[in-house]
Amino acid sequence: MQTKTRMNVYFDPDLLKKVEALSLRRNVSKSAIIEAAVASFLSADASERLEAVFARRMDKIGRQIDGMDEDLAIVAETLSLFVEYWLTITPPLPESAHASAKAKGTERFGRFLNTLGRKLATGDRFLKDISRDIDARHHDGKQPE
Repeated sequence: MQTKTRMNVYFDPDLLKKVEALSLRRNVSKSAIIEAAVASFLSADASERLEAVFARRMDKIGRQIDGMDEDLAIVAETLSLFVEYWLTITPPLPESAHASAKAKGTERFGRFLNTLGRKLATGDRFLKDISRDIDARHHDGKQPE
């Protein structure tokens, strides 16, 4: 028969509540739970498990960054095409129209910022809308234009 040595330790009250709840759910003593936790922490494979968890998290972050890179490339290309188109079709204004054009531009930009703020507040995103539109077209059997 193996004897055990008593040890007094101190726990954060919230952690102790979790240990007590687990003890009741599993119908085992708090000592058995603490002993198993310490044994797991000290085991050789604990570091391997932590490394595997860390690797999975890093892989997930890497995939998220790849997705953001793609989104950023789409945004940059969209902006580039818009600016090129706008510069191509917009005729220069006569000097006499500059003041009214500036006032109208300021007004329009204010409305743009309000619309942008609402979309950001609701979580609507242009790239998500595009993805949904493309997915819907593929599911309906329509080819993108």
